[in-house]
Amino acid sequence: MPDATSPAFTPSIELVAAHGIVRRDAVRATTLLHPTDFALYAGQRASITGPSGSGKSVFLRTLALLDASDAGYVSWRGERIARARIPAYRRRVAYIAQRPAMLDGTVEDNLRYPFTLKTYCDAHFDRDTATRLAQSAGRGADFLDKLAGDLSGGEAQIAALVRVLQLAPDVLLLDEPTASLDPASARSIEALVCAWFDADPERACIWVSHDPAQAERVATRHLTMNAGVLGEGTR
Repeated sequence: MPDATSPAFTPSIELVAAHGIVRRDAVRATTLLHPTDFALYAGQRASITGPSGSGKSVFLRTLALLDASDAGYVSWRGERIARARIPAYRRRVAYIAQRPAMLDGTVEDNLRYPFTLKTYCDAHFDRDTATRLAQSAGRGADFLDKLAGDLSGGEAQIAALVRVLQLAPDVLLLDEPTASLDPASARSIEALVCAWFDADPERACIWVSHDPAQAERVATRHLTMNAGVLGEGTR
């Protein structure tokens, strides 16, 4: 797939877009994210690399509408998102943090939790679907029966991803999901995301990574973030 800087690149359906979004730290009187315009299209796999503290997570959290922007706005499929529509937006656009929060109980208990929320009242847990996703990351059927408290860091991240991917979002916003994992666990996470992506060519993702080699593996569109300024990178 050609990236956005390639002459062969042809934009398709615009999914998530940022329109002049800005983030400021009022306490420190600093700008965390300078005015940013950005669009993610259906089928795109984008990565963002840059130094620690450069604004990568700030940008991703703003796209996820987890933190409010100080200027500008985010749109979904060309429409500005009204406050009342934020829960529906987050159903379509899923944010994955570096350190997942797990509930007490088994992995399956954690996977069932989203279906207790009002946003997913029309959906139901399917153990077969969850098992297939876990298998994409190299885990057996018994993985769902493990206690969350006994999981390694890599296994907890796999469980957190399965918890989201079973809900079939259209876009993943991955905020350094493998930063604290060993290489084998990181590759398992990459395999799981790849399997999710390959299941529907219209899906898209943004993967924030501190590892340029990983960014090359997981993405075809490469961006950089430096001192709160987002730019297209080079391959």
